[in-house]
Amino acid sequence: MNIYCPKCSWKPTSNSRWMCSPTGCGFVWNTFDTHGQCPNCFKQWRETQCLLCKQFSLHEDWYHDEEPVEKEQREETLIVG
Repeated sequence: MNIYCPKCSWKPTSNSRWMCSPTGCGFVWNTFDTHGQCPNCFKQWRETQCLLCKQFSLHEDWYHDEEPVEKEQREETLIVG
């Protein structure tokens, strides 16, 4: 599973941090560690703002399966190799 912004493709690192605000408790954490739920007040965030392009997207849209071409190439390697 790859995690990246659906608008600009920026990939967060383990050090990336979001704040539970403006309607939350202000806690700071990596939203992808908890699938968008604040570990302090348990608010579930439906949208996540990209730290690079500043655009909001549905949190679920950040999660991407591997590209089909890459998966097919890997399967071919496993069969042939």
